[in-house]
Amino acid sequence: MKQSALSPPQRLRRMHDTLAAAFGPQHWWPARTRFEMILGAYLTQNTSWKAVERSLSNLRAAGALTIAGVRALSLEELRRLIQPSGFFTRKAPAIQALVAMLDSEFSGSLTQMAKAPTAPLRKRLLDLPGVGPETADAILLYALGHAVPVADEYLRRIVERHQLIEANRRISYDDLTGLTREAFAADPEPERRQLFNEFHALTVAVGKAHCGRTPRCEGCPLVADLDEDRRV
Repeated sequence: MKQSALSPPQRLRRMHDTLAAAFGPQHWWPARTRFEMILGAYLTQNTSWKAVERSLSNLRAAGALTIAGVRALSLEELRRLIQPSGFFTRKAPAIQALVAMLDSEFSGSLTQMAKAPTAPLRKRLLDLPGVGPETADAILLYALGHAVPVADEYLRRIVERHQLIEANRRISYDDLTGLTREAFAADPEPERRQLFNEFHALTVAVGKAHCGRTPRCEGCPLVADLDEDRRV
């Protein structure tokens, strides 16, 4: 068993560099516009991206990949268009609630919304139905340009398997984002948003390739960081 001289945040920062060298720039989020990205963040909850793509294709064909387009749809029409993503009876009114908030508080403008301070804007997003911490942070980072980290199940698996947080306790979303903030705290503030962007995308890339429900450590760029007795 080896012991790293680096702290957990330093190891996580090194993982970013290792993954960036292995996978290259990710150019995330996969969307043509900021509003399409927001719709994707809602639709991807509890489903695959392939299913999301079918829903987005339906919305595109209906001319509803814009704020005005969604605003013009009835609840039933929106449910029908996003049905491939699942949970459409919950996701459709949640999307409509976002558009209603955008209209009433930000004159229907994502540009105006993006100018709001991060902390109160995050709280306002979390107050909306169907928005949890991961969805709120994804919207803030990818659609609105705020420098906030995003954590997901792939990052949780990496952190747990590499023992970056003490074992034998539940790893919370705040644990993951807090660790990520520490990892990039020494980086210049203007660069941090792009680093958070790339790091999240890179953890998804390595998660899909190697760190699924069953780990596949052989060939993983991060295998050198693991203790030998934890490699699969």
